[in-house]
Amino acid sequence: IKESATLTRDVLEQHFNDLKGTLKKLLDERLVSLLQEVDTIEQESIKPLDECQKLIEHGVSTADDLLREGESAVHGDVGQENEKLCSFTKKALHIQLDSLPEVPSLVDVPCLSAQLDDCLLTILKNQIFTHGTVASRPPVQLEEFVEKPGGILVRWCKVDDDFVPQDYRLQYRKSTASHFEDVYVGSETEFIVLHIDPNVDYQFRVCARGDGRQEWSPWSVPQIGHTTLVPHEWTTGLEGYSLSSRRNIALRNDSQSCGVLYSKAPTYFCGQTLTFRQVLSALLLIETVGQPDRRDSLGVCVEQQNGYDSLQRDKAVCISTNGAVFVNGKEMTNQLPAVTSGSTVTFDMEAVQLGPSSTEGGNFKLRVTISSNNREVVFDWVLDQCCGSLYFGCSFSYPGWKVLVF
Repeated sequence: IKESATLTRDVLEQHFNDLKGTLKKLLDERLVSLLQEVDTIEQESIKPLDECQKLIEHGVSTADDLLREGESAVHGDVGQENEKLCSFTKKALHIQLDSLPEVPSLVDVPCLSAQLDDCLLTILKNQIFTHGTVASRPPVQLEEFVEKPGGILVRWCKVDDDFVPQDYRLQYRKSTASHFEDVYVGSETEFIVLHIDPNVDYQFRVCARGDGRQEWSPWSVPQIGHTTLVPHEWTTGLEGYSLSSRRNIALRNDSQSCGVLYSKAPTYFCGQTLTFRQVLSALLLIETVGQPDRRDSLGVCVEQQNGYDSLQRDKAVCISTNGAVFVNGKEMTNQLPAVTSGSTVTFDMEAVQLGPSSTEGGNFKLRVTISSNNREVVFDWVLDQCCGSLYFGCSFSYPGWKVLVF
């Protein structure tokens, strides 16, 4: 409680300090804009009046000069008087002393004033007094962490019955990191976070957005999750496949070499869910290659066996890209939908007890569930020895297939 209260105080203080800074900046910008508007109106309005004043002052100055010249002509000698009177008369005839420039009407002359509406303070006051809330309990909380190879399945749930969620937002950070980062935004209530380092603590939190709302709810109580399972990786060195940097994605390249690509180690254990996600390269779909082949396979096996071009063999179960299921090299009557671009194939296995001992009589039975495109097949896989962990593998006859395993 104390930690969350301290964090909440810090968040509130930072938020309102930011608001004050932003509000001051906006008010300063508005003030500068209004002052510039006053300057512009003043300059544009005073210009014709200044020009009119200059013309009037020039006319008054000219009339004053002419008046002094006339007085001088009247008081001069007789000879000079006639000459000055003639000069004065000529100037007087050419100067229009009875006309003035057009002066703007008083109603046309601007008179500036500032119109300030006090209701802004009322609006701001109402908005400020209702801005922000303090929630004691977030509407969603983290519910469960399930270890996955190189990942964690995170589940969360709604704890506020009156809250109607539209979207959820999941964040995580490594224990040594200072900032959370988004890892999922959507309507589901669970998500597998991949690329998790084994035996390292990660902190998770989740929030939600109400139906028809834009803002997110408060964050859930942060919780620690980790996995002890090493990530699934494809083995390197097979000429027909190119691997991603994390070696969890395999791409069937255009090499003529063929064979089965196996996992680096037997990292699949009974009780886990093994998932293959298929993506068919759109670039290669344009060409005649990259088509499905009956020998294509995705599945698990007891051991690596080189020299095969498919997992459709003994001590292996697999699904072909056309949906056929093979157990120890034999095709089952049940068939799944064909594997296409974007398909997801999952394998679930559990050991089945045979009598007092699961290895009695040299037999070991695994109940296998293979799911693809919302359909599944369930069968028992009988082996001649106990097997605690399995390899996974794939094989494709044509280039263009891309497989993500987790």
